[in-house]
Amino acid sequence: MEENTKYLIVVAGPTASGKTSLAIELAHYFESEILSCDSRQFFKETNIGTAKPNAEELAAAVHHFVDCLSITEAYNIGDYERDVLSFLDTYYQKNDIAIMVGGSGMYIRAVCDGLDVYPTVDETIRVQLNELLEKEGIEALQKELQVADPVYYSKVDLSNPHRLIRALEIYRGTGEPFSSFQGKNKVQRPFQVIKLGIDWERAALYDRINRRVDLMLEAGLLEEAKALYPQRALNALQTVGYREFFDYFDAKISLKEATELVKRNTRRYAKRQLTWLRKEKELHWIKAGTSGEDVISFLKTKLNF
Repeated sequence: MEENTKYLIVVAGPTASGKTSLAIELAHYFESEILSCDSRQFFKETNIGTAKPNAEELAAAVHHFVDCLSITEAYNIGDYERDVLSFLDTYYQKNDIAIMVGGSGMYIRAVCDGLDVYPTVDETIRVQLNELLEKEGIEALQKELQVADPVYYSKVDLSNPHRLIRALEIYRGTGEPFSSFQGKNKVQRPFQVIKLGIDWERAALYDRINRRVDLMLEAGLLEEAKALYPQRALNALQTVGYREFFDYFDAKISLKEATELVKRNTRRYAKRQLTWLRKEKELHWIKAGTSGEDVISFLKTKLNF
């Protein structure tokens, strides 16, 4: 490896695609540490519903940005970009390769390319949108965004009201779609990025998702959601795997309906993740089932080994 050359290997892909196991294998081979880029796994209180690495996986390689926050703490993509860059600045003093793993495309882009710059808009717009959310529910935000910005609508987590409100406040304040401001502020980083994406046939991926939800329920997902129910209004809990069971606890739907909704909404989330990732021009797709050895061989052609 050339002197002073540093690398960030990104292992991306939709939920349930096997990112964690591949990242651990790469970390072992390259003697590297893993940085989680899954915004749902930052929080200590959410374990089963976020498919967080289990104790065995966490022990298999050094992980960062897992269990680093409480759901009561405010934390955004800008905070993550700052914290990861600060961490890497120290990490690269002794190491040449870091592994980033996760399916949060916006967070990956923030670290690799820098955050997009958005215009400042009147703060009253956000207040109005929060009032709309409270009075008419998240569906009202979804419908407005679908008309205002179908591009962003196709890839955003539609169950996350914070992101919906952010996109709509920009649209209402400027008259321009939120997506039109994205991808225009790429910056140079003091490390080279190699992005991998795990590619599954859709039917096989959806089957993995359905089976994983069943396993989550066996592991105690319903009990975890019940314990979090009193704090259900927190932004960190406005996500697939919890909202559906909160509706069950509120007697709005049956347990069977809640379970099927978790599966359906997780499949939809995976589809949006794939839509985002397929637009990443520098991403190298790895077929599902490709051996770790073959992935390592490919990476060695990209690294100065």
